[in-house]
Amino acid sequence: MDARLKTAVFANGCFWCTEAVFTSLKGVVSVEPGYTGGQVDHPTYEQVSTGETGHAEAVRLTYDPTVISYGDLLAVFFNTHDPTTLNRQGNDVGTQYRSAIFYGDAREKAAAEALVAELNASKAYPRPVVTKVVPLGTFWEAESYHRDYYAHHPSQPYCTLVIKPKLEKLRTQFARLVNPA
Repeated sequence: MDARLKTAVFANGCFWCTEAVFTSLKGVVSVEPGYTGGQVDHPTYEQVSTGETGHAEAVRLTYDPTVISYGDLLAVFFNTHDPTTLNRQGNDVGTQYRSAIFYGDAREKAAAEALVAELNASKAYPRPVVTKVVPLGTFWEAESYHRDYYAHHPSQPYCTLVIKPKLEKLRTQFARLVNPA
């Protein structure tokens, strides 16, 4: 990996949505769906879906900080899901859909905690932010059929009803950060 590239790991609901959002951004080199935050080694989608592994559906993204900052990634993260719902995003319910930032170093931790505190202090949302800021453990890549799910299945009902509107909102709110269509 290029030494100037950085990684970030976020969980904010279904990883198909999260992957589609972050893949759209300038400076994001790759996005891998996977599982983290739990106690089961080499978890499968079927295991994580039960909510019993402790893992969250998450993405690990590789980005170029000379093109997009960690702060920009955090802003996109908070504006493309509801960080005030505990263990839920829309109809996706369970601990595997929790809102979490898995930090890799003290700089990421400080930035994430400061933003959560700022959002809560400013009452940016009608309810308190419940996003957890936790250290990154092992990230387990998801099965290959989850990779680029939206790109491969744009007409699938979940994609048209949930992901497409999220991408439209992203293009409106963060036009300067989004790759041209």
